[in-house]
Amino acid sequence: MKSLNLDSAKKSLGIIDEFKEFAMRGSVVDLAVGVVIGAAFGKIVTSLVSDILTPVIGAITPGSSSLQNKFISLDPAKTQGINLLADAQKVAPVIAYGQFLTAVFDFAIVAFCIFLLVKVINRLKEPPPPAAPELTPTEKLLTEIRDTLKTKP
Repeated sequence: MKSLNLDSAKKSLGIIDEFKEFAMRGSVVDLAVGVVIGAAFGKIVTSLVSDILTPVIGAITPGSSSLQNKFISLDPAKTQGINLLADAQKVAPVIAYGQFLTAVFDFAIVAFCIFLLVKVINRLKEPPPPAAPELTPTEKLLTEIRDTLKTKP
């Protein structure tokens, strides 16, 4: 019975060591950094969309002053005179198309930024163009002959 416990303890240590090796690989650490930065970037984009873009779009469209409050009531009699989405959702079913459009803008901005980031990374990964090969002695001699012939009338 004790040998069974030792075997399972050794296996547990082996799994822990294997996990440590896996977790310390460069790609896993890079992925973790990317996720953290991505989450922070997502918050910035969400703020840009909800605090700057959607109020401007809401102000230039008829109805409420915020795009996020735009909705279509499925029971207009109950929501007549209500301009805030939260209030309308309390009294009747509504289609919150303003929130949907906000999410679409959010996605489009993040997707475009990722596209630009990948484009920059791909440019950095491109190898420099190969240098022109050095001329062989025969080619050098032929070049000199050609140049000499060009200067003679």
